Amino acid sequence: MEKNFNHAQLESQIYARWEESGLFAPKANSQGAPFVIVIPPPNVTGNLHMGHALDNTLQDILIRYHRMKGDDTLWVPGTDHAGIATQAVVEKALALEGIKREDLGREKFVARVWQWKAEYGGNIARQLRRLGASCDWGRERFTLDEGLSKAVREVFVRLYEEDLIYQGDYIINWCPRCLTALADIEVERDDRKDSLYHIHYPLEGGASSLDSLIVATTRPETMFGDTAVAVNPKDERYKTLIGRLARIPLIDRLVPIIADEYVDLEFGTGALKVTPGHDHNDFQIGQRHNLPIIKAIDERGFLTEAAGVYKGLERDQARQKVVLDLESQGLLAKIEPIAHAVGVCYRCRTVIEPLVSRQWFVRATPLAKKAIEAVRDGRTRLRPAQWEKTYFEWLENIRDWCVSRQLWWGHRIPAWSCSSCGKVTVSREDPASCPHCQGQLRQDPDVLDTWFSSGLWPFSTLGWPEKTADLARFYPTTVLVTGFDIIFFWVARMMMMGLWLTDQAPFRDVVLHPLVRDAHGQKMSKSKGNVIDPIGIIDLYGTDAFRFTLAAQAGQNRDMKLNPARVAGYGKFINKIWNAARFVLTNLGGEDYGALGDKTDGASTPALSLPDRWIHSRLLAVTAQCRERLENFEFDHLADVIYHFVWDEFCDWYLELVKPILYGADQTAIKATRRNLLISLVKVISLAHPIIPFVTEEIWGKIPGAQGFLMNASYPEATEDLDPEAESQIGILMDIARVVRSIRADFGAPPGAKVAPLVKTGDPEVLSLLANYGPILTRLMGAESLKAVEPSAQKPRDAAGATRVWGEIWVPLGGHIDLALELARLDKEAAQLAKDIRQATGKLHNPDYVQKAPSEVVEETRERLDEMTKRAAVISQTLTALKEMAQ
Repeated sequence: MEKNFNHAQLESQIYARWEESGLFAPKANSQGAPFVIVIPPPNVTGNLHMGHALDNTLQDILIRYHRMKGDDTLWVPGTDHAGIATQAVVEKALALEGIKREDLGREKFVARVWQWKAEYGGNIARQLRRLGASCDWGRERFTLDEGLSKAVREVFVRLYEEDLIYQGDYIINWCPRCLTALADIEVERDDRKDSLYHIHYPLEGGASSLDSLIVATTRPETMFGDTAVAVNPKDERYKTLIGRLARIPLIDRLVPIIADEYVDLEFGTGALKVTPGHDHNDFQIGQRHNLPIIKAIDERGFLTEAAGVYKGLERDQARQKVVLDLESQGLLAKIEPIAHAVGVCYRCRTVIEPLVSRQWFVRATPLAKKAIEAVRDGRTRLRPAQWEKTYFEWLENIRDWCVSRQLWWGHRIPAWSCSSCGKVTVSREDPASCPHCQGQLRQDPDVLDTWFSSGLWPFSTLGWPEKTADLARFYPTTVLVTGFDIIFFWVARMMMMGLWLTDQAPFRDVVLHPLVRDAHGQKMSKSKGNVIDPIGIIDLYGTDAFRFTLAAQAGQNRDMKLNPARVAGYGKFINKIWNAARFVLTNLGGEDYGALGDKTDGASTPALSLPDRWIHSRLLAVTAQCRERLENFEFDHLADVIYHFVWDEFCDWYLELVKPILYGADQTAIKATRRNLLISLVKVISLAHPIIPFVTEEIWGKIPGAQGFLMNASYPEATEDLDPEAESQIGILMDIARVVRSIRADFGAPPGAKVAPLVKTGDPEVLSLLANYGPILTRLMGAESLKAVEPSAQKPRDAAGATRVWGEIWVPLGGHIDLALELARLDKEAAQLAKDIRQATGKLHNPDYVQKAPSEVVEETRERLDEMTKRAAVISQTLTALKEMAQ
């Protein structure tokens, strides 16, 4: 074995062997219980980003664990056609050739997109292989492939026949840049500083233009679509004006003043301009009062003929011009600053323009009811459970889902209108003519929302609507792993569709992981220049180090801060395991794992030494912990258990404690320890394999007698009793070392200081341990010596110490520290800590800070306060001890 694990050379070779083995697919005639995950399909346009990397690492950990458990494991990969994003990418490429999609026409443009997909669409799959994803690539799906397209059409027609899909005029969210409708959850909110304009709406019959109703708005350019001014009927200021007419400034058109309880008495002036064609709430007011709808802004964001002389101006330009004209005519009462949330397109960040348009909608309430019930009654569990409240709130207040998109790339809506009778035909097959009058048909030009097809993903990928063997065996799926940010986009829709169409919840558990941010907690974005490329990190530090970093920070309650330096640190951990394996394999003396047969438990290994008994017991405990963490999706705790056991116990203690045995003369003891070394190494790499598959697989291949692949071996089980005696005895040695190291650190002894600890005890067990393991312990502590002293001995004046039930541990520090300097240093640190503790405590006692600061910032403050409080207690104890020494 080389000195270091050569990830750059070995990872691709290992993955190729895995894929060629066919072991990623479920086993034929498996007796194991199905364990199924469908991959959240990344956009076919995309490259692997940090969200994908975290998401798929966690899925692969679960898949590898359950495969090793013997479950019938299936991980379905695939990609999403990503209507808006993919069309935009191809249109951009065409623009470089001086071509618009309209120049090509629909058929040729779609052909170009398929051509682009064939050329570039495989990038994400190749990058997932770099990540180690053990998907069943033979079942890879695409949301526009033939089978999934059939499923999409079947669902549309079925929902239409059940009167759950309809076409109607309704106000929708429109992106003037992408030129398509967006569902409510595709609109994101940007907090912006803006202006609130107070405008005079002159009253009809008033003595002057200032005899008016003042309306406050952030969008004066939409006034040309106003069809009323609304006030609250309880507002005493305006009761006498209800029923009168007001004149829209600049265009001199009269509109009624109406009463509606929606109007907020406290916002602005309490008078609301009602623009039913360009505001969702105003549209509802308009429906209640039967107001006309005027389109003042078109699909590209330019003002229409309704705006008179302002026709043709873009929205922002129009606002500036309108404000100037209002001011010049004395109709602008005032302008005040306002901070508010503005709806923007989730793709291009363009400000959304609400428009009334004829679109296709899904009646979402009946579907949502089933999705709510499935979580309430426990058929599906959200992990962590805190997300249930958000899930319920959204579904309980759901509006009809606009599913039509004004694009060419996607699932074309299977609806045809007749040029003769005007009736609409929705069909599973393309009709030749109108079934009502035999007239000529024209298919709806729109395509379905991408989320419509991805909402069918858990069952359409398994062959639905056909009754396939895969569907019968693997549906419902077991776990969905995804980011909490798409709980509405995708999770809720899969629940609605799955329950309505199959009468089964699509998954048992939904694991919602945090978002990945940069080292400072900032959201990654190209504009900030803080985007971290996963493949670049893998190239530098290896896939295993990267995966371990992601798992170690995948706590479910907060966003992850990714620091490349941390990945580098875990790269050292990977080499720690590699070098531990090198040590074991070079000291086997001919032991063969395959020859051990069923003798790989502790009971069948004769005459185990104390260190061997201890590590065997600790492995049983750690195995139970790993299994529990995996079953409960506690990836960060899993990584923590493995890291500390491998580094702190297996490498730093066990391998050191057995060296005297391995290098001794007792051949029986040597053979027993060699066997236990081999068995322990196999268990260590098996426990770690789901997180760090490459290095563990390579080590497995070096083990004499190991057969096949580690990924297909059995995951360790904890079926024996622990050995509390061995754990207690080795625990005493470890405790002595911890105390000595802690004293050296707390009292400022230099790292290389050769201290000479003393152990005061009359306990025969402790004395025996010191006699047998004292030299090793001395070396591990970097001490000059380690001596036992009589129970009657007095503590040296210059010693710091700790008390245990079996005695005391003393570390004489004379000659190793400068008392005056240490007292001054710790006094200064204590004063600074006291100041910082007061400041942090003050913040946490301030309701404004706790309620308004980001939750992760508040949590960091609490954690920092806890750490500072603990550190202050340590310093206080150390100062007391130093002052006693100085007396």
